[in-house]
Amino acid sequence: MDERVSMDKLREFFRQLPDQNIIQITLSNTRDAEKASKVKVRPVLIRGRICFQETLFRGTQVFHTNLEREELEGRLAGYMEGLFRQAQISCACLEASVLVSRKGAVSIKTKKREGQGGEELPDMSHDRSKRYILPEGEPVDFLVSLGVQTPDGKVVRAKYDKFRQINRYLEFIEDVLEKLPAGRTIRIVDFGCGKSYLTFGMYYYLNRIQGRDTRVTGLDLKADVIGRCSRLAEELHYDGLRFRQGDISDYEDAEKVDMVVSSTPATRPRTMPWRRP
Repeated sequence: MDERVSMDKLREFFRQLPDQNIIQITLSNTRDAEKASKVKVRPVLIRGRICFQETLFRGTQVFHTNLEREELEGRLAGYMEGLFRQAQISCACLEASVLVSRKGAVSIKTKKREGQGGEELPDMSHDRSKRYILPEGEPVDFLVSLGVQTPDGKVVRAKYDKFRQINRYLEFIEDVLEKLPAGRTIRIVDFGCGKSYLTFGMYYYLNRIQGRDTRVTGLDLKADVIGRCSRLAEELHYDGLRFRQGDISDYEDAEKVDMVVSSTPATRPRTMPWRRP
């Protein structure tokens, strides 16, 4: 069905999309690439509630925002009214395309998905054997800068083990997320951060994906490594991430730390009180 509608009707169309049947919504054909080149939205299950994760692409940067159901309709309509000219909606029961002309005329084309019988409901359980926290095909600024991804989001073949290691590490962080303080800055120190693939990933997950006010300090003995990591954090505007050269015994802010992590392969990040040795 192809129908020309007003922006109010489009907002109503977005409102009526069934939560559990949405697979993915992609907004494209941007009016201003400096603001965003593309946005993807998919349902996720967070602490037993259906929310919607927005992934916004801007150049090589990717920004994640979790939306409540009541926010979704206004968010999508606002994007279509001011920034994007095309939306592709994939649900278990239908496929839909929304086009906005240069004069602001809105058309919606829908097509029922025959014979699906609910078989293609999205997996919102974060099945870790199939879905990564940082998914393949979506460029993440620190992964691109560290050579794990190409600028278009493809994982470099030689770095695939590192890509999986980072995602596995973030699953550990996800497991302790509810134990971290809410309503104030989270303070974390990473002892022996090395080249800091995992340190950058931890900061990105907590600050950019979860939207938590986070201060992460990476500590390592190698001055050249600390220098490179500090420059990259500055280039990426990771304002809450800093690196210091030093030993565990030299760390001065022990009383303020909420979580201590070590980047050795056998160590899981844990919330724990920290006392200087």
